[in-house]
Amino acid sequence: MNPVKCLLIPAIIVWSSCTGKKEKTQADIILFNGNVITVDSTDRLAEALAITGNRIIAVGKNGEIEALASSSTKRIDLKGHTVTPGLLDAHIHLSSSPWSVPNMIELSYPAVKSISDVKQLIAAKVKVVKPGEWIRGVGWDEGKLAEKRLITAADLNEVSPANPVWLTNTTGHYGVANSQALHLAEVTASTPNPTEGIIDKDKTGKPTGVLKESAMELVVSKLPPITVSDIERGIMQMVSNLHQEGMTGAKDPGLSQMEWDAYQNLADSAKLQLRVFGLWMGGKSTASMQQAIALQQSVPAQYRIGNELLISGGIKLFGDGSGGARTAWVHEEWNKNRTEKDAGNFGFPNIQPDTLKAMIRIAHDQGIHVSTHAIGDHTIDVVVDSYAKVLKSNPTPHLRHGIIHCNIPTPHAIEVISQLQTQYDAGYPEPSATFTWWIGDMYAGSFGERTKRLNPFTTFVKKGITWANGSDYSVTPFPARYGIWAAIARQPALGTFGGDPFGREESVDVKTALKAVTIWAAHQMFLEDKIGSLEPGKLADLAVWDRDPYTITTDELKDMKCVMTIFNGKVVYEAK
Repeated sequence: MNPVKCLLIPAIIVWSSCTGKKEKTQADIILFNGNVITVDSTDRLAEALAITGNRIIAVGKNGEIEALASSSTKRIDLKGHTVTPGLLDAHIHLSSSPWSVPNMIELSYPAVKSISDVKQLIAAKVKVVKPGEWIRGVGWDEGKLAEKRLITAADLNEVSPANPVWLTNTTGHYGVANSQALHLAEVTASTPNPTEGIIDKDKTGKPTGVLKESAMELVVSKLPPITVSDIERGIMQMVSNLHQEGMTGAKDPGLSQMEWDAYQNLADSAKLQLRVFGLWMGGKSTASMQQAIALQQSVPAQYRIGNELLISGGIKLFGDGSGGARTAWVHEEWNKNRTEKDAGNFGFPNIQPDTLKAMIRIAHDQGIHVSTHAIGDHTIDVVVDSYAKVLKSNPTPHLRHGIIHCNIPTPHAIEVISQLQTQYDAGYPEPSATFTWWIGDMYAGSFGERTKRLNPFTTFVKKGITWANGSDYSVTPFPARYGIWAAIARQPALGTFGGDPFGREESVDVKTALKAVTIWAAHQMFLEDKIGSLEPGKLADLAVWDRDPYTITTDELKDMKCVMTIFNGKVVYEAK
């Protein structure tokens, strides 16, 4: 649906549905005396806007918008504050957030700066849980720990000898278990690495407790299950958190049936106040892909592409692993400690290339959107070439197949991406700008000099490539303002390997960074005609900020504060 522009008032355009019936043109809400960044095709600036129902009906000067007010209109004096479209996250694990897990321990920096800090938190939890009860934590990052090493089972055994412990790394691609947890999972020195997984072992062959990629499932499968109600509670908390950051929409990758059920329950009961585009987890085989497609197509028709709230939108595939764990598939050996080579380690594909290509073809031939996790340059080449091949043989445009993360694309991949976008409306990078910040020290150590071409946003712009930014929460913090800042600053959190390991050649300007969390992200949610810019006829999702991102310094972008969030024409957050 393209915004329909019908009723003209001098110098502004007022939207109506043009049904032929008498239309209401007076506003329910007007916002005035502000700085309205429209992010429309001309990126024009305005002073005010008007909302009727759940739609923007006009954007213009103060006097023009005031003319649409009546005695019943709610008037919001912006007092010079800046308005943007509601910010969007193109890749956030919202329904599987830590908020869905009861009693999860937060292990993120700066609350946790050392392994000693981790041990203190585990010891405190041991005192309040029952004997034998699981203890779980999330968010640790060895790149930010004083010891600059992985946590081990031996560390955890000191404070929790009887309670099983499982702590997930901030990347989500590896974690650490204590000996009690390893015992329950039957992981011993003789346990072989599972396919596409690593059981880390010391020089004597004893498991260290660190499990990477598919090996994590050995312990995760033993964890107490969570319920749909747990997930609903977590989603509601996350929605509240997002509203406080001026965020109104998200693309949630890798849904299970339980997570979808939680979303649909909230939507059915009118409790979901966030636009969500969901991807179902596609698994590792053509059979699992067919099962995922069946789930994707089994949802009620109103929750498919075309809906304005909750969308069962496509399938997610995992092409490879992690940059932090050095399990992503790369052309040249991984580094460690920035300059050293991790000899013989090229990572590995999470799905064998021929199988991945077949899975992509199955979805594509059924007209279904696919986004594929691809961090290593070898995997990115395989993914974009697979997209190009299926599109050449079956040129179905506008499926908008995505490359999740797309960390270090080769020049070949960048050329293919450009061609795919131009010819087929497909091949869209969905990176996380905050990788260079929140896990930037870890990445600087693992990628070596490849960090200079990580998140090549300037190159994308030069090639006419659009991209949609995401936080990958809980890998990095979710506020989209951090993503705007990180796309420009490219600054690691601590500077362990120097303050500028990523360089500035691939930095973009603030207008480009804002598009990546508004109109370009809306495109990857198949909602760009409805959200992502402030135009008459579009849905009234917007955020009010305490400062103007177009005029402040780069450093200040990180500290922007949301003053108010409006979703679907209603105020859902207002700062005290």
